[in-house]
Amino acid sequence: MLIKSKRKRNHSMNETDEDKSWQMLSNCLGVDPDLFFPERGASTKDAKAVCQGCIVREDCLEYALTNREKFGIWGGLSERERRRIRRERAQARARTAQPQTA
Repeated sequence: MLIKSKRKRNHSMNETDEDKSWQMLSNCLGVDPDLFFPERGASTKDAKAVCQGCIVREDCLEYALTNREKFGIWGGLSERERRRIRRERAQARARTAQPQTA
């Protein structure tokens, strides 16, 4: 599964300058943060359910991918799922960077 954000970002911004106003529109605003940081082996189902249909889910996911968040549910995905996306994106970049041979 390769997820690409449809939203254009200013890649010259660093983490501290990044616009995080999207967080004010999130489904999880006001929800107990512990829900999104379950103990190892605990269910992530309830946290992921909050993310379903969230209008800023892609922003949240891209934030987590960009900042290499190691813990918690971000954009409806676990760290393992985000790690897979980062790996797939890196492989796609590597394929694109390789010269095409006939």
